[in-house]
Amino acid sequence: MPGPYNFWVQVSDFHYQLPQELIAQEPLPDRSASRLLHLERASGVLHDRCFRDFPELLRPDDLVVFNNTRVFPARLYGSRSGSKSQPVSPRNPAAREFLKGRVEVLLTRQVSCEPNEWECLVRPGRKIGIGEKLSFGDAGQLQGEVIERGKFGQRRIRFSSSEDFFALIQRFGHVPLPPYIDREDNPEDRERYQTIYARERGSVAAPTAGLHFTPEILARIRERGIETAEITLHVGLGTFQPVRVERVEDHKLHHESYVISTEAAD
Repeated sequence: MPGPYNFWVQVSDFHYQLPQELIAQEPLPDRSASRLLHLERASGVLHDRCFRDFPELLRPDDLVVFNNTRVFPARLYGSRSGSKSQPVSPRNPAAREFLKGRVEVLLTRQVSCEPNEWECLVRPGRKIGIGEKLSFGDAGQLQGEVIERGKFGQRRIRFSSSEDFFALIQRFGHVPLPPYIDREDNPEDRERYQTIYARERGSVAAPTAGLHFTPEILARIRERGIETAEITLHVGLGTFQPVRVERVEDHKLHHESYVISTEAAD
């Protein structure tokens, strides 16, 4: 219990009005044209700038750290076998087809390679139970079975296929756009929703602060002698899960895997 001088931070303290029409649904053609708010710490003066101004705002002793994680098309659309569904009335044959209907799976973290098991978010969550078999791809090239059930649509799924798993994911997976992007993904999103320095596959969402960098900006940073380093942090389930508690202290963050080399740490 909190003492007499402790105060809980309420999630409602962070609520603000953001008009829907101000949430961009498509990226700008020029990554570096995004807006940048510059705060002068000493004076408190604010300046409206573009991200292309970023290299000139850096100081000679600054260090810029880049997250080189790479997003993979982690959203899968498939169908249920209906094998673990409740019996349906023979008077309603259409319900049987519903039980074998479309299912959406978001891969969030690989927990083992052999067997190939993943933590996932599944929709419709309440209807997908343990033992349910799922099929993905035009010809069912990828099969999965729910082996563990969690809260709020979380499942552990064991996948099996005769082909390379990630080759299949690249073939018919979809880019998991953020919840505030109210549209279907398109082929261009595979590269546009990716930093230009992304290398290490593992994220289900882009580290969005890095989306504004261009080769020209990186070159200008190097020309100014600014030191840089790379780490890997794979963005996972936490970026898609809403906050369902009233107090910030009660919110449980999901684990995300990371790699920091000795060189970067030094």
